[in-house]
Amino acid sequence: MPSTRVVVTGLGTTSPVGGDVASTWQALLSGTSGIAHLTDEWVEQLPVRIGGRVAVEPSEVLERVKARRLDRSSQFAMVAADQAWADAGLDGAGLEPERLGVAVASGIGGVTTLLENYDALLQKGARRVSPLAVPMLMPNAPAANVSLKYGARAAVHAPTSACASGNEAIAMAVDLIRLGRADVVIAGGTEAAIHPLPMAAFANMMALSKNAADPTTVSRPWDTARDGFVLGEGGAVLVLESEEHARARGARAYAEVRGAGISNDAHDIAQPDPEGRGGTRAIAMALREGDVDPASVVHVNAHATSTPKGDIAEGLMLHAVLGQHVDRCVVTSTKSMTGHLLGGAGALEAVATVMALHDRVSPPTINLDDLDPEVELDIPTSRRDLPQGDIVALNNSFGFGGANVAVAFGSL
Repeated sequence: MPSTRVVVTGLGTTSPVGGDVASTWQALLSGTSGIAHLTDEWVEQLPVRIGGRVAVEPSEVLERVKARRLDRSSQFAMVAADQAWADAGLDGAGLEPERLGVAVASGIGGVTTLLENYDALLQKGARRVSPLAVPMLMPNAPAANVSLKYGARAAVHAPTSACASGNEAIAMAVDLIRLGRADVVIAGGTEAAIHPLPMAAFANMMALSKNAADPTTVSRPWDTARDGFVLGEGGAVLVLESEEHARARGARAYAEVRGAGISNDAHDIAQPDPEGRGGTRAIAMALREGDVDPASVVHVNAHATSTPKGDIAEGLMLHAVLGQHVDRCVVTSTKSMTGHLLGGAGALEAVATVMALHDRVSPPTINLDDLDPEVELDIPTSRRDLPQGDIVALNNSFGFGGANVAVAFGSL
């Protein structure tokens, strides 16, 4: 196990089920869905008309003038980072800017800014394209804006690995601390892709569910009736810190980051390896790095997006790594309530994983009426208490391009 221990000292989020960690966590525990019919005028032209908009608009939280200079994805990142920073008690902590890092990811980046400015170009001419368009749409804009707000000068990263991006940012933050390049890292992910073009593209590649039922019932991981994911938006941020640094300033810690694993399938640009071999390696790597006994893994916040192939592959991964111990592991998919936040998903689910360890309770998976017989996992449909003692929880994320990331968190 690496000698430098890394702990989580701050959490922040804005999600389809809540505007902060407290409201989001309570909604997840109660099985509340954030999926609804979209009200935008353009939605009528699409085959999919539902999504998970954030519960609290960033314009209600951020200063209006500053918010207008940020793409929606960066707005989410700033809201979540501000919460996490305050939660960690870092104001007035005397951090050296050269020892503060940022790793905030996005799978798509400022797509709404890009498309809105292209529309302006076509309809009104080149002079109407915003001079702020490039700094707003670039994929590292969320990370850069967080770094500017808090003066982070150690390193500012924006990993892009599709739906694994948010979890990869957390893994990268752990590396920065363990390599001695930073004492504190603001890490997470964000996404704002509820827009006609991305939604039409996802729908046409048969990734989004076209189920026209009650929107709150459409995201149904592991259910035999699942037929694709539901798009969500939002952001989440964790403050990671070396245990030594956290103790020196008297900080409270939620959990420890035990280890992380990153791999790739090299199988298909969109479909997962049906045998889950790449994801299996990532999970095994996370446990090995953290010197984690599989018997101590009692909870998994699964990637489980509600796609036919992906959900089955993840079950195979967990059986391969945890073996007989998988039977006593409580598995959940919070995407059943939030939808899929793409590059922000891994970060939001990391917040939920940390809270599950801290409060010793797992959120349910909703809409699971008929468990796929190919999925042999303990997936409760109501909240489940987790055991006392030293326990470990996994957060899994997988993305287009074959990206696999697993992060193992331990209780304190």
